[in-house]
Amino acid sequence: MNEHDSMKDDPRPEDISAAADADIAALMDRMGAMESELEAAKGRAVRVMADFQNFQRRASQNEQSARQSGVSAVASSVVGVIDHFDMALTQDPAKASAQQIIEGVRVIRDELLRALTRHGVSLIQPASNDEFRPGQHEAIMQQPSEGVEPGHIVACFQAGYALQEGDTQRIIRPAKVSVAPS
Repeated sequence: MNEHDSMKDDPRPEDISAAADADIAALMDRMGAMESELEAAKGRAVRVMADFQNFQRRASQNEQSARQSGVSAVASSVVGVIDHFDMALTQDPAKASAQQIIEGVRVIRDELLRALTRHGVSLIQPASNDEFRPGQHEAIMQQPSEGVEPGHIVACFQAGYALQEGDTQRIIRPAKVSVAPS
């Protein structure tokens, strides 16, 4: 092989420079494309964050609105009961018998219980010999009683209340009871 042939195989400096310029141009194009992708990703991230903040704001507003609607509904139900108490208080005690007063209070109580029932509140008032349920009943004393099985309720001293929330029931106040000793 002669010297002339070996020069043909070696790239010329201008060929190296052109190849390097082409590589640099390709890298610059690739870098520009990556910068564009980065800016697009940043834009998407900003939009997602804005959407999430809007979602949180709307959820908070919906929660406040639901709470206000619930309070308003309960208040509307109870207002009628208060009206009946007001009417009862304007009666002349000299003309009303004790039985009439008690019956009037009973009617008002029943109306209040109906109003609460419409909003998911139920009365827990166990009868004698009902099974004692620790979640719904609070034993305040043990009391022996004929005809009542051990561990069962002898008497209810104070009614309890439960609130139905969807599929679950939450005890607002357990019924206070006496229980037959085991």
